[in-house]
Amino acid sequence: MRTQHLLAAGLAFLPVVALAQAHPCTTPTAPCERWVTYNGGPARSFVYGSYALDRANPSITRALIMVHGANRNPDHYFETATAAAFLAGALDNTIVIAPWFIQANDKPRENEVVWPGSGNNWRSGGASTNNPKLTSFDFLDTLVRRLADKKVFPNLTKIVVAGHSAGGQVATRYEMANRVHDTPGVSISYVVANPSSYAWPVAERPLPVGNGNPEGADKEALGPNGEKVNLDFTFGAFEASKAQRYNQWPSGLDDLSGYVAGMTPDQLRKQLVERPTTYLLGQVDVLPLGGFDSSPNAMAQGPTRRARGEAFFKYVTEKMGAKHQAIIVPECGHNDRCIYTTNIVFPVIFP
Repeated sequence: MRTQHLLAAGLAFLPVVALAQAHPCTTPTAPCERWVTYNGGPARSFVYGSYALDRANPSITRALIMVHGANRNPDHYFETATAAAFLAGALDNTIVIAPWFIQANDKPRENEVVWPGSGNNWRSGGASTNNPKLTSFDFLDTLVRRLADKKVFPNLTKIVVAGHSAGGQVATRYEMANRVHDTPGVSISYVVANPSSYAWPVAERPLPVGNGNPEGADKEALGPNGEKVNLDFTFGAFEASKAQRYNQWPSGLDDLSGYVAGMTPDQLRKQLVERPTTYLLGQVDVLPLGGFDSSPNAMAQGPTRRARGEAFFKYVTEKMGAKHQAIIVPECGHNDRCIYTTNIVFPVIFP
């Protein structure tokens, strides 16, 4: 009895933050729902998280932030990311987070930050509709800062920002733009999967020859080089009459707006090259499916998603000196489950 009283007394004096969550939450249900507030609130944004963001958890050594696609379905992407963590044996020491870039027709809750329902706004650091001082990249910045809080995650040293399709657009633009990359105590890397477009660092574009030739572009996944990165691309001036705004942000670095409004193209180019990035390209993501962007601005970057990623990778590595890597994920098309639950991908999302 005395022992029980002593234990009870001891527990009474433990701060709530010290009571770590014992097991990961792995389903997109109420127990996994978390809120992130901006600057002390009341503005807030919703995420699914495999562990709490406000309880001390020394077992966590890394974080995976997985950004959803154009359908804004964080529940699906949370399931994808936790499935990958399970297969990689990383559930117990990784916090998996799936943010929700909610729009007005998603029925936002009290004080929830809302993003515009059309265009590339949330994919490129655009401003909120009900909190115009906040941008979509501020949402990710806030998550990074929370994860880097050593009072909560004393042993967390690695953060991966990943996304597929429209989420891949977020990941590639956030990589070159964010202001928190050098946050003390953590290293941040970026995993960009199958986006329809990139923010090109120069006004040049891939020419329609070699692997950039639209003729037979759907066959680029076949042949002896099917599972390797195609690099038969040449670059040159783009005929602006075909797409007058082809180099405007977020397709290029002209007319910077939103989160990047105060930055310069040179700063964005420097950060693009310096930051560790992996491009995941589905071997057979060569068809105009899954919300493929066929706008003139996007078509200026290549005929297929795979070709666009290969051309961008070649330019930033061979022309600009980036130490990035690209992986052709075998037998995958435009499918996040296939891409992120494949063994060759685990080392880059769970470093």
